[in-house]
Amino acid sequence: ILCGSLISMMQKHALSHDSPLYGRRSAQIRLKPLPFTDLYAVQGQPFSQAVEQYSVTGGVPKYLEFFEPGEDLYRQIQEVVLSKNGFLYEEPNFLLKDEVQSANSYFSIIRAIADGNHKLGKIAGALGMETSSLTPYLSTLIDLDFLKKATPVTEKNPEKSRKGLYFISDNFIRFWFRYVYPYKGELELDNQQIVLDELEKDFIQKFVAFSYEDICKDIFASLCRNKEVDFVPSRIGSYWLNDINGDTEIDVMAVDHQKKQVFAGECKYHNKPVDATVYYELEEKVKKSAELRTAFPGYKILYGLFSKSGFTQRMLDQAEGRDDILLIQEDRIL
Repeated sequence: ILCGSLISMMQKHALSHDSPLYGRRSAQIRLKPLPFTDLYAVQGQPFSQAVEQYSVTGGVPKYLEFFEPGEDLYRQIQEVVLSKNGFLYEEPNFLLKDEVQSANSYFSIIRAIADGNHKLGKIAGALGMETSSLTPYLSTLIDLDFLKKATPVTEKNPEKSRKGLYFISDNFIRFWFRYVYPYKGELELDNQQIVLDELEKDFIQKFVAFSYEDICKDIFASLCRNKEVDFVPSRIGSYWLNDINGDTEIDVMAVDHQKKQVFAGECKYHNKPVDATVYYELEEKVKKSAELRTAFPGYKILYGLFSKSGFTQRMLDQAEGRDDILLIQEDRIL
């Protein structure tokens, strides 16, 4: 068994055509971070704490060693990530500099995406680069699992789609580029309070709520695997369309070609129960999308609402007796 964490080194010495071991391997595993549902099942901590911790660490076991369940998350971030002596303070530097030649160029690209630029043209514009020169850098970052390219689930050839958006795939890398990299000067002077103030201001609403959408995709996949939902997903992702009515976005969308079903879900990570208004808006988005009707003619639509804080009585009444509405509180179907 040959094991290594440097992807480029493993490819060069074990997998590539020029490697001395080429043709001799009997199998290979590209080990991925652990899914949220697997961690939540064994951690024994409240759902909201598990989500907030996962939004920082992702499913990397080594990172999780430094975050104790039940302890104050901000204090642990301060010690492990914001402190110059913290184990994770320089982590992206170590990861990237071992893998690529000019780490600064890659850092600039990841920072541009962390700032909210997800379209190829917008990333190039933020960096003052041509899109043709940017593409090889993005391909490398995708190969290294730093980035992922997402396309709407309606796309039949995702690899050729012009609607692709680029996202940081690793939760910790995304956290670091949002809350550490822009404040490196202050942190070098031991001014951690500036980042703690930023965390207090928008960590839950803007950062955790975004991570929660990916967690909801994992929860839905788990419900399907466990046969709690009669759905066999071919793809689980999101949907977006820049149309004349504004930007139509659906947080979680999955397609079941076997049973001709489409699942459309909205994720709400806040402290109040989700009301029926959210369902009405989701239903309206689906009904108004000509693209969805064209892509999946005759498919049954299932609606799902994901909530950490439950649902109003009005929403519960709306869903009662209907098999096309799923209410998912935390990781369970009500």
